[in-house]
Amino acid sequence: FHSPKNLSMALAGEAGELLECFQWLTEEQSNKLSEKQLLAVADEIADIQLYLIRLADKLELDIFAECNRKIAVNAEKYPID
Repeated sequence: FHSPKNLSMALAGEAGELLECFQWLTEEQSNKLSEKQLLAVADEIADIQLYLIRLADKLELDIFAECNRKIAVNAEKYPID
């Protein structure tokens, strides 16, 4: 059940749960979360990260190397000037 397809679907679900933490909050409220709200956000971020790690592992990808590669691509695509 931990296929790349299922892991990516679970990841999308967890991202949706993270969105729910901020749904209906104003910009100001989203910057000043209560302790309970912050813990809920932290839980969802952890779930997302765990699914990303597992997905990268299944696909034999080095997350840090891929992030560095993407940063380089973005720097080329979107130069500072």
